[in-house]
Amino acid sequence: MNKESNVRVNLAERSYDIAIGSGNRQQLAEFLRERTQREHAVIITDSNVDQLYADALGDVLTADGWEVQVLIVEPGEPSKSIETCEDLWETMLNEGADRHSIVVAVGGGVVGDLAGFVAATFTRGLEFFQVPTTLLSQVDSSVGGKTGVNLPGAKNMVGCFWQPLGVLIDVEVLTTLPDREYRAGLAEVVKYGVILDEPFFAYLEDNAEAINAKDPAVLTEIIRRSCELKAKVVEADELEAVDMASKFEGGKLSRAILNYGHTFAHAFEAITGYESMLHGEAVAVGMRCAARLAEKQGRVDAEFVQRQDLLLAALGLSVSPPEADPEDILHLMSRDKKSDSGAIRFILPTKMGHVELVSDFQSEDVIASLSF
Repeated sequence: MNKESNVRVNLAERSYDIAIGSGNRQQLAEFLRERTQREHAVIITDSNVDQLYADALGDVLTADGWEVQVLIVEPGEPSKSIETCEDLWETMLNEGADRHSIVVAVGGGVVGDLAGFVAATFTRGLEFFQVPTTLLSQVDSSVGGKTGVNLPGAKNMVGCFWQPLGVLIDVEVLTTLPDREYRAGLAEVVKYGVILDEPFFAYLEDNAEAINAKDPAVLTEIIRRSCELKAKVVEADELEAVDMASKFEGGKLSRAILNYGHTFAHAFEAITGYESMLHGEAVAVGMRCAARLAEKQGRVDAEFVQRQDLLLAALGLSVSPPEADPEDILHLMSRDKKSDSGAIRFILPTKMGHVELVSDFQSEDVIASLSF
């Protein structure tokens, strides 16, 4: 393994490594054996990734002496459902999976969230590993232990925290990622700069051309820094228990800051049936809306809004909110899992690199922020 590209997530007995490299997926068997005594692996993937990587990784494990089952779901957000979980549970039971099996997610955020929830619940908990194959999953959803499925009217409403024992990131797989999905992942990368790290935001501005060209060195750097920032927040607030009502509690980071743009985004995804917008696209629009709401409240100036807009546009993320009744969007926001007794809460910036939780706002300002 390339030790120089490792990021450590320090969570006491639940600590684990994020190994970042190029071509390192071929060392999956070694990666797993360093972290588990099990020898039966259930690989969960989708039909797109199975053909590209998961089936081949199953062969890698089989050649190393593992017993392997590859379970395939349909690609896309609709697979994050209880019905899909039930199919996977039943198949695992029929295939002989037990408490001595491990689950390996090979795919994007949908596969990771779904497989993690299946791992957390089958026989009350199986060891779990992530091999994320999209940029969004590499920099965000594979790190931190959040798992879950959607309800028809609310994203990720059913789930639990279940940390992986390791995350193996191969930047080489991004060469086969469709351009739209690649750009969607960049939204989460930009998010880290806005919420935590102004110098990182500036790095993205300075290297937008190389990012668009998928330069391996730059990709490795933005994935590494994104994972470092995500790990920093998860270490401070693993279970999203730190109350942000007073911005910070004893100077401790709140995991809630990772939801910058997501209150809007989850409503956009729900109102479009989780089909017409990729998660990262919805987050990009959500960040644009959140910045405008912050400007209307006097928290940031127009220069901040323009700077964020310009970077998103430079990375191919100049998208607009879906056409929908603003009142319907507000209603969906009130049902978001981050709401407090139906009261909508937003993560809003005060300057580049810093955000706060806000629940004091005018509905008309929220509606106005949806128009641009």
